Amino acid sequence: MNLYVLENDFLKITLSDFGANWLSCIVKLPNEQREVLVTTTPENWQKQTAYFGATVGRYANRIANGRYTLNGKTYHLAQNNGENNLHGGNIGADKQLWQVESSSSQAVRFSKTFANGEEGFGGEVKVTVDYRLADNQLEIEFNAISDEDTPLALTNHAYFNLSGEPTIKNHLLKLNATHYLPVAENGIPNAPLKAVQGTSFDFTQAKLIGQDLLSDADQQAVRGYDHAFKLAKDSDDLTAYADATLTADHLTLELRTTYPVLQVYTGNWLAGQPNLTDGVYEDYAGVALEAGFYPDTPNHPEWSNVGGVTTANEPYHHKIQYRFIQA
Repeated sequence: MNLYVLENDFLKITLSDFGANWLSCIVKLPNEQREVLVTTTPENWQKQTAYFGATVGRYANRIANGRYTLNGKTYHLAQNNGENNLHGGNIGADKQLWQVESSSSQAVRFSKTFANGEEGFGGEVKVTVDYRLADNQLEIEFNAISDEDTPLALTNHAYFNLSGEPTIKNHLLKLNATHYLPVAENGIPNAPLKAVQGTSFDFTQAKLIGQDLLSDADQQAVRGYDHAFKLAKDSDDLTAYADATLTADHLTLELRTTYPVLQVYTGNWLAGQPNLTDGVYEDYAGVALEAGFYPDTPNHPEWSNVGGVTTANEPYHHKIQYRFIQA
């Protein structure tokens, strides 16, 4: 594992070529330097199983029963989450060494080629992931191209805790999203999109994550929030508004993305993961805001217009921006 540091007057970002991973994010405040990622040491990174800060894929999120059918052919995938495929399989993007094409104090480009048939997926896919630092913002850009039609959903799996408290229940979260996708206990969608209005999933106005945590059956099935929210977007303009806003202890994170969906995961199974001080985290220690597509899209053609299955030789291009603001 080689480490790469991006730094300016406000942020210090540490990256790794193992998993094209975002290992650390230190915000330089007037009276402290605050780590805002739920993460672990480089020595313990391969011991954690929660995808801390990793680039995940080929397909971020779950594919039911580890299989999909595309263009008349059925593909059988690694089943690494019960019967399902999760985040690309047993040896996904997060568990591999990436090449470093370029690096500086403000940017790093990682690259990797996924072989045809790797973890069961069809098509050779060439991917680059660019991390770029500017002022109070880190931008991650994903570019890829496949020689066959194939499921493709790349994202970063950073968990955030802006306060350093044991859990993120006292964090305020606001989402520019009017619908969410119900899931069964195994995280696979089991109903159509549902309006958030009048439910515990309504974050259209900022509210504490803990306010309605575990308050209904949809959450109780997966021990909290672990659901895809349909972002209310009418363009890919990343300057217009934040798709998600997270606030705690006088610090705000604004997330903007070209992706149409945001998976919100409240760290429901983080207990026992190694932390930065030779201890372990507890459940709900961090919240992951995973921009991407709906889970199990390859088995739901009705969602294909949203994205998740890329066409042969068509460029794949998406961005996620993380802006930190001292509140």
